[in-house]
Amino acid sequence: MTKGKKSNALALVKLCCRALDEKKAGDLRVLDVSEQSSITDYLVLATGTSEPHLRALRVELEKAIDASQNRIIGMETAQESGWIVVDVFDVMVHLFSADARAKYGLENLWKDAVVVSVPKLLGAEAKPRKASPARKRKKSVKKPGKKPIK
Repeated sequence: MTKGKKSNALALVKLCCRALDEKKAGDLRVLDVSEQSSITDYLVLATGTSEPHLRALRVELEKAIDASQNRIIGMETAQESGWIVVDVFDVMVHLFSADARAKYGLENLWKDAVVVSVPKLLGAEAKPRKASPARKRKKSVKKPGKKPIK
């Protein structure tokens, strides 16, 4: 990969990471697979908390990519699968539910890839979030109070 091509791809990775981080994607990771793959240079992996969150992440990603004049080559959005893939040629973005991410384990498949620091990509203004399990609502418990004096 030439230096110019790599910097363009890295700029696209940064753009994708910013868009996903702004929509609160969890466990954002970037893998440089240029030495291992002939079809892409970078994988961006992120976790959404629900199907609606995954759709929101995909829509935000599409807007950012379109605004940057890059072209989406393909997209796989199988309904309720918990896994969305957005192919932008040099960059492939994988959006997962927590269950799908654990099931498919892409990080393990690409363990020879170079991990790119997301905090460095995003700069000091943003900190990537850890994936969090679906939150359960706390039931409010009324504490026994003093009875009014009559």
